Amino acid sequence: MTSGYQERFVADSNDRVAWLRARARGITATDVAKLSTPRSIDTAATAKLHGTGFTGNAFTEHGRRREPEIAAWVAATHGIQPSSALYHSELEKRHLATPDGVTTTPEGHVILSEIKTTTKPWRSVPRNYMRQIWWQQYVLGAERTLVVWEEHKNFVPVSDEPLCRWIDRDEAEITKLVGLANDLINELHRRTFIPMPEGYEHLEPIAPYAP
Repeated sequence: MTSGYQERFVADSNDRVAWLRARARGITATDVAKLSTPRSIDTAATAKLHGTGFTGNAFTEHGRRREPEIAAWVAATHGIQPSSALYHSELEKRHLATPDGVTTTPEGHVILSEIKTTTKPWRSVPRNYMRQIWWQQYVLGAERTLVVWEEHKNFVPVSDEPLCRWIDRDEAEITKLVGLANDLINELHRRTFIPMPEGYEHLEPIAPYAP
């Protein structure tokens, strides 16, 4: 694995319009989190094309407010710098991820951070978040991820510091996710493909979803 993820920069979430537009044209960690089985592809494709109608609530707003503070703690304690950049994978430009933090070790290894807030204590990292983490590792070529979570009660953190755990790269899980993501791309193409009119079949077909 190489550490040249910087060369695969796509957009920055600080430019929200460009970031959302870029995310809409590929498969992100948020999309992959929903891909637990092949049967989930249909639901994910519908959400990708038509949206879910969810625009946020008090809990997501709390997470957005707390993320910079938690990211500063991660940087101070583990040296992983905050990131707002969207990257594509080395081999497939439609495979995208925006990790919460990224840094490269002196040995050239890429490590990431992923930040969450929760109202419940975690005994283990939820499976949908694990899929996000593995996907981000794949896209950026990372060795491992520090997942950091802060529990709160009535939007007040229950501890002075968040909890954290290292998640190592898992090639078997990544292979599954890449396959499901490609199946999702194929399903999106199937739903949006527009054949050329009669007499124009020799021209390149139009596939609106393709970047």
